[in-house]
Amino acid sequence: MTSAHSSTCDTDAPHPPIGTPPAQHPLSHRLVLIMATATGLGVACLYYAQPLLGVLTAELGLSAQTVGYIPTLTQLGYALGIIFLAPLGDRHDRRVIILIKAILLTASLLAFGLSSHLSALLIASFAIGLTATLAQDIVPTAATLAHDTQRGRIVGTVMTGLLMGILLSRVFSGLFAEQFGWRSVFVLAAVSMALTGAVIWRTLPHVAPTTTLSYGALMRSLLALIREHSALRRAALAQGLLSVAFSAFWSTLAVMLHAEPFEMGSAVAGAFGLAGAAGALIAPIAGHLADRHGPQAVTRVGTAVTTVSFALMCAGVWLAPTPQLVVLAVATLGFDLGLQGTLIAHQTIVYGIAPEARARLNAILLGGMFIGMSLGSAIGSLLLDRFGWLGVTLLATAAAGSAFCLRMLPPPRSA
Repeated sequence: MTSAHSSTCDTDAPHPPIGTPPAQHPLSHRLVLIMATATGLGVACLYYAQPLLGVLTAELGLSAQTVGYIPTLTQLGYALGIIFLAPLGDRHDRRVIILIKAILLTASLLAFGLSSHLSALLIASFAIGLTATLAQDIVPTAATLAHDTQRGRIVGTVMTGLLMGILLSRVFSGLFAEQFGWRSVFVLAAVSMALTGAVIWRTLPHVAPTTTLSYGALMRSLLALIREHSALRRAALAQGLLSVAFSAFWSTLAVMLHAEPFEMGSAVAGAFGLAGAAGALIAPIAGHLADRHGPQAVTRVGTAVTTVSFALMCAGVWLAPTPQLVVLAVATLGFDLGLQGTLIAHQTIVYGIAPEARARLNAILLGGMFIGMSLGSAIGSLLLDRFGWLGVTLLATAAAGSAFCLRMLPPPRSA
């Protein structure tokens, strides 16, 4: 083991002075894999409930609009956690923050799995979203520890873990719930997060604070960053629009498939995550392309692919059930490829703006993304209840198309 490797992975190494970025050494493949896995398991907690919404609708006697509050509050909690908690990563050791959130997330998952009333489920859903933001403490940590010439690739690899967690969580949840009941999903998820917290505590190096700002000043600096950097504003808005489309689809798919003419269970809804999971493989490739050729072209191609995929899905509404399922699977693969490639390119843009403020920059970008997801869940559930699947797919196409138009504008000067 080289000395460079040892210094990167030594959890007892002394902290560099505040405001000084850590020395950049090659990251071990083991540490990158651990960060990717922990990120995926953390963010997966946001999505375990989505394939189960049809089951919960029947079990609790809820409407499609009412059961949609569960993913809406989870996404809202995540968005608020990113905005109000993630910036603390610039002020405190992220290793400690991740451990605290892992403990609280474990408790929140257990609370959801043991709840019997809608009000308790909604409170637990919000708490899950708030504490699952540990994933967004790990991503900027990877960007900070990575060498400048490898940042896109390493962030892309960690994001592959995050994206696989988003997509495969639905597969696991749907299949496991069908065999053992929906509560078992959340008990097992709680166990996984307890183990994740322990592993991260033992392996992740200390990351020294880069600022001594008070919490109030730290939060005010978010507004300063937004005002100062047009590239940041554009990235957050475009990713937020794509997330409206993404969340409108995933938060309503299980309910749509549970109803006529499909009448399918949670396992089928979860299996659609397999189509989307293939899209997660684009993350390291997108990071590599962004490193070599710049991220602007990646965002344009990604938003275009996403828009076309949702438009195809919209056109498939008039097909018979079996052909429509085929179109859904193909379009799911397409929009996940486009959305994930765009996200990696946006992160490459944002992380290059101000290295000493990466946790705050990440909070702004991902805050916009998950505000979009929260809106997508709420509006998508409302549209499904009132206008059916056509309303959902029209919303997704319009939101993705707006992101494409935004990215086709000339690059802002700070991009």
